[in-house]
Amino acid sequence: MKVSTRAEYGLRALIDLASHYGEGPVQTHQIASRQGLPEPYLNQLMTSLRRAGLVTSKRGPAGGHVLARAPEAINLREAFDVLEGSTAPWWCVESDDPDCIYASGCGLRPVWQAINQAVERVLGEMSLADISKVRQPAGRA
Repeated sequence: MKVSTRAEYGLRALIDLASHYGEGPVQTHQIASRQGLPEPYLNQLMTSLRRAGLVTSKRGPAGGHVLARAPEAINLREAFDVLEGSTAPWWCVESDDPDCIYASGCGLRPVWQAINQAVERVLGEMSLADISKVRQPAGRA
């Protein structure tokens, strides 16, 4: 399974917000600096995360972003859905009745389904709190 930079950067931003949860709004440039992310792209991601209800934002000099819920209440699956969409490793897993000439006797589809179920389970069981406890690397200046 490949993960896009959109999902990686978005998850890094959420982890950063989780590690600063309860400290007030965090500005995008702070997240970008600590996580080594391009700020313009991060701004786009924060808009998506806000629209999805995962973060709230406040404008102004004392503004920034905060998680909309406690880090324990946001699992990685929810965040991944917003940022990446499907976890399916192959298109046929996304459909109960795929339009494929090999579907009836396909030996690979059960493998893709098992991989997808495992990924969904892992993402569903881990919260932002779980992974924000891991020491984050120092950001690039």
